[in-house]
Amino acid sequence: METLLVGAGVIGLLLAILALGSWVFAGLVIVAMLSLWGLGDFDANRIGLILSKILFRAANSWELSAIPLFILMGELIFRSNISERLFRGLTPLTRRLPGGILHTNVLGCTLFAAVSGSSAATTATIGKITTRELAQRQYDRGLSIGSLAGAGSLGLLIPPSIVMIVYGVQAEVSISKLFMAGVLPGLLIAALYVGYVGLRCLANPALAPRAEDTGTNVLQALRDLAPVLGLIVIVIGAIYTGIATPSEAAAVGCAATMALLLWERQLTVALFLDALRGALVSAVMVCSLLVAAALLSTAMGYLHLPSELAGWIAAQSFSPVALLLAMALFYVLLGLFLDGISITVMSLPITLPIIIQAGYDPLWFGVFLVIMVELGQITPPVGFNLFVLQGLTGESIGRVALAAAPFFALMCLAALIISVWPTIVLWLPTVLAG
Repeated sequence: METLLVGAGVIGLLLAILALGSWVFAGLVIVAMLSLWGLGDFDANRIGLILSKILFRAANSWELSAIPLFILMGELIFRSNISERLFRGLTPLTRRLPGGILHTNVLGCTLFAAVSGSSAATTATIGKITTRELAQRQYDRGLSIGSLAGAGSLGLLIPPSIVMIVYGVQAEVSISKLFMAGVLPGLLIAALYVGYVGLRCLANPALAPRAEDTGTNVLQALRDLAPVLGLIVIVIGAIYTGIATPSEAAAVGCAATMALLLWERQLTVALFLDALRGALVSAVMVCSLLVAAALLSTAMGYLHLPSELAGWIAAQSFSPVALLLAMALFYVLLGLFLDGISITVMSLPITLPIIIQAGYDPLWFGVFLVIMVELGQITPPVGFNLFVLQGLTGESIGRVALAAAPFFALMCLAALIISVWPTIVLWLPTVLAG
């Protein structure tokens, strides 16, 4: 009971500090210091010594270098015409399917996610083109917005994924294996989305008017898709073949993106500086959260909270299914108020020991966690994808959230599927990495 009270006190303190409008990373540091002082009876000198060592160790992690590089890669693509060519290439390939070019939302986000790593960047990049095109061609507004909201969240699951790097660093799980583990679940969710859109449009063809033939053949479509496909092969291929680590592959991806834009005469000083500014802001936010989370994790370790909580959970004899349902509910509730990276760094010091104690594979749990974080991207009041789409479409948050609801349900179904058949997550890392 004392362990539960301590855990509840720490969570309550954190929520209270965040409710005051504090930055998340500052809230994590404050809670870590107050917990050590108030609950661990540590003096200021000892707290300062502990935090200074953890600060240097966390900030000196080589794996973190992949984060700003992947973000920069996404920013460069976002500011070029590659995304427009992606839509142009997908249009003739989807025109004859039930749902027509509505599928460009799902397929475009799936492809762009493989070179971005960011949910918001994926939604914004694909959405700025498809929302306008679909509206002009009188496709159903709700299905257009909802499919984009759901598919945009794939930027967190399909590698390279910023959240997966964050999880891998914190959980000490191979980032390369996490990237491999995310491929099949990401494709599963994309397939569920495509199937849902197709069935809805078969039942009601008025939702998706037949697109006119643009005269573009498959060869021309593949030519338009070549830049994105080439970058995917370079980045993911370098990781999966073992030629490069995720951090090195991020550098290779950045270099390849700049070379491509230079070849196409799109790389200007203004574009590069804009991309650099955008990447700097995002990277500083992510890395500061990671360092602050390491401080909180260390503080929880000194208080023995994770181990005691794990022992308490084990003593309650919860079934693995009940534990997983509780974790899912916990993360969905966090997703109502926090962004994905904040959720990951705040929760893992407590939830990961419990999951390991229950016998779950931390590699599998990483993918499960990312899907839970994706759910938070399309739930109000703090669903980032909803805000992005509100800005793109001018619709209210309520209508955007309602349009995204079926895709929220499909993502829950995907989480259930990988829980029943965890091989979907673990098969590819086992085959490729051994």
